[in-house]
Amino acid sequence: MKISLLRRQVFANTLLRCFPSSLNCIIHRSELARAKHRPSRPTGSQWRRYTSIRGAAAAHQETVRLPEGAEIGEETIFALSTAPGPAAIAIVRISGPLCEHIYNHLCPDKPLLKPRHATVRTLYSPHIPPSPDTILDTSALLLYFPSPNTFTGQDLLELHIHGGPATVRAVLSAIPTCSGPLSPTHPTNYPRRKIRPADPGEFTRLAFHADRLSLPQIESLSATLSASTERARRAAIRGSGASLTAQYEAWRKDLIGAMGMCEALIDFSEDQAFEEGPSDLVARCVELVEDLRGKVTAVKENATRGELMREGISVALLGKPNAGKSSLLNRIVGREAAIVSSEEGTTRDVVEVSVDLEGWLVRVGDMAGLRKGEASNSGGSGVGVVEREGIRRAKERALASDLVIVMASIEDVGDITDIPKLVLDPEVVETTREALNKGIEVVVAVNKVDKLCKSFPGDNLEQYLEGFRTGIRSVLPTVSSERILFISCKGELPSATSTTQDTIQVLLRTLSTVFTEMTTPLDSNATGAWNDARPVDKSIWQESLGATTRQKLLLDECDLHLQDFLDSADGETTGEADIVMAAEHLRSAAECFARITGRGSSGDVEEILGVVFEK
Repeated sequence: MKISLLRRQVFANTLLRCFPSSLNCIIHRSELARAKHRPSRPTGSQWRRYTSIRGAAAAHQETVRLPEGAEIGEETIFALSTAPGPAAIAIVRISGPLCEHIYNHLCPDKPLLKPRHATVRTLYSPHIPPSPDTILDTSALLLYFPSPNTFTGQDLLELHIHGGPATVRAVLSAIPTCSGPLSPTHPTNYPRRKIRPADPGEFTRLAFHADRLSLPQIESLSATLSASTERARRAAIRGSGASLTAQYEAWRKDLIGAMGMCEALIDFSEDQAFEEGPSDLVARCVELVEDLRGKVTAVKENATRGELMREGISVALLGKPNAGKSSLLNRIVGREAAIVSSEEGTTRDVVEVSVDLEGWLVRVGDMAGLRKGEASNSGGSGVGVVEREGIRRAKERALASDLVIVMASIEDVGDITDIPKLVLDPEVVETTREALNKGIEVVVAVNKVDKLCKSFPGDNLEQYLEGFRTGIRSVLPTVSSERILFISCKGELPSATSTTQDTIQVLLRTLSTVFTEMTTPLDSNATGAWNDARPVDKSIWQESLGATTRQKLLLDECDLHLQDFLDSADGETTGEADIVMAAEHLRSAAECFARITGRGSSGDVEEILGVVFEK
């Protein structure tokens, strides 16, 4: 397939950039040295067109478009950086070329601030001679940071003022008026630039454009500010590192290199020699993509695990009526959140309560008890319409949870002298198996163990409970023995038994252990795709816990493009590989990584930035 001189030169440069050490494996140098195959340097209009295209492409790849008419540095912006409302201190941040000009207005006849040194000043109303009546705030602490080594890349001025609402309003109202001349006798001092309040997230946007923060780091900052539990805070901080962003960029460049090899197969003429055949080149690309898919899969899984830390873990209480679900909910949250009654069917709808358990945000759902029975519309012993709907919702909630606590119970059966028996409803077992098949974590809590204390004093109780544990594992074999616990919602067991710890606390510690297992980061070893020939920074697996939902969705899209590439390249051995489509799938996958970091070339990048910065 013949191509233009310009395209040939562009592909050669792509290969040189991406594979400088292995170019001999792709294009035979002796063939490139032949005069009839060596492209001559473009001249005249061809050269001007070529250089303009290269420059535009490079700029388009490395920068993010700004909104129409927006030019960074032309305006000075300001905003209250601390929370509104009465406080001891309020911080007003100003960024832009007029920081010194604003300072001269607010602090007339005072020397300029020493950069990065805190200085106490009295602030006055602009355009009015200083007097006690024109004071905005006394003993304000000012900090000046000259560009370019600032958060925004511009001059930065911070005003640490007293946090009274009236003081804050007065200072914020005075700042926009500082755009005028310093005095009527010096009209040339007037800088024709605008001072305006900052838009939501605009300071962070400036930091992004100044390469102070990457888009994943900005998302991590947003998550840090909104974190309400200790585990959410830890997950957010893990996403603030630069290793994962750098790895995204490295993977993007790997895909561009593979795309260059595919494009070379398409566009270089057939009479050019390759040290590797087309099948070998495609095989190299396939190996790279398969390895990359394993790493992407690990990052996606870690993003899901990190989401549990940030958004909370959904827990469902599943059991038969009167198994003690509502009592357990009340013990977990430490208050009477659900009605407790000996009457069956007291709970009809889902009662959901959020609680902080050892730093984990947990949403516990108490639901209707599961049981089978004939329909009853007359108030008999059957299952009524309302209860049937409650059972349906209970199953739905359980199968949508991250963890299910299966409530079994020890009940009195037969004569009062008989030993209480373990009761685990078949309907509960069936739903639990469905949850296990979906990969939902399961913990079994056997309630009312206090009923056995009189029948089995001392160590005999432990032996009897072990028999119950064996019986549960016979119907739920995938549940480990460590996750089958015996509790009493009435509190601690009598000290005469071998179990004296508060059984609820034992359950909570077990839940915390399971939560830790659910949120421990994976690496690509866990996906079976580790390749020592392409090692990565091990810190990215910890940082990937901070990957946001937006990043995960783009990784899902990238994974689809990589799979499409493998499908397109699969027919190479039979001569039916679609290299053109394979190269296009690689381009789309590389673009996904660019959109994650905010450096993409697609038109929706600005829309993505707007959504992120407004949070």
